[in-house]
Amino acid sequence: MIYELRTYTVKPGTLGDIVKAASTVSRDVRGNNYGKLEGYWSTEIGPLNQVMHMWSYESFDERTRLRGELAKNPRWNGEYIPLIRPIVVHQDVRLLNAIKAPVAPASSGNIYEFRNYRARAVGPVRQWIEAFTGVLPVREKYSKIVGLWQTEAGQPNEVCHIWAYPSLNARAEVRGAAMKDPAWQEFLKVGTPLLEEMHSTIMLPAPHSPLQ
Repeated sequence: MIYELRTYTVKPGTLGDIVKAASTVSRDVRGNNYGKLEGYWSTEIGPLNQVMHMWSYESFDERTRLRGELAKNPRWNGEYIPLIRPIVVHQDVRLLNAIKAPVAPASSGNIYEFRNYRARAVGPVRQWIEAFTGVLPVREKYSKIVGLWQTEAGQPNEVCHIWAYPSLNARAEVRGAAMKDPAWQEFLKVGTPLLEEMHSTIMLPAPHSPLQ
């Protein structure tokens, strides 16, 4: 299984337009016939005027085949593309291998946090993943992870993880409690020196997102 995370930056004032186009026209045309939609979000805190959508495919070959078929779909070209072409100013694509495949939260109505970390080159990304997955049962005492991936293409030496919280206040409480856990503190001593960059984006799920 391969995952594709697509991030589109749109012109200020048009975020609602691309979400509407994706949740109506795009969803009607695509369904899950050209890759399975795992989640679709708009950014709320962090980089602004962005949507992030994740798709899964059985393999790289299937992704190539299905995207080729979608590019020939007359409704895709005639109905959806004209809606978004005037407002999209930048596209970014990550191809991801799942370390922990996405699992929907137990309840809906969540905010989501996308965290992407850039490790030092040549080796540390694997060390970080091993340390993180080892301590993850401790971290999940406070909140469950939605998914964990390593970037295959687009951003080298990167890990991406997504978390869901009922609210920003709940996120602050959970993270504060986790920071006091001795096992988590030990992980930070080991894991943090392996990283060069850390980024966090708060996202809101679109109406058609499977992850709510």
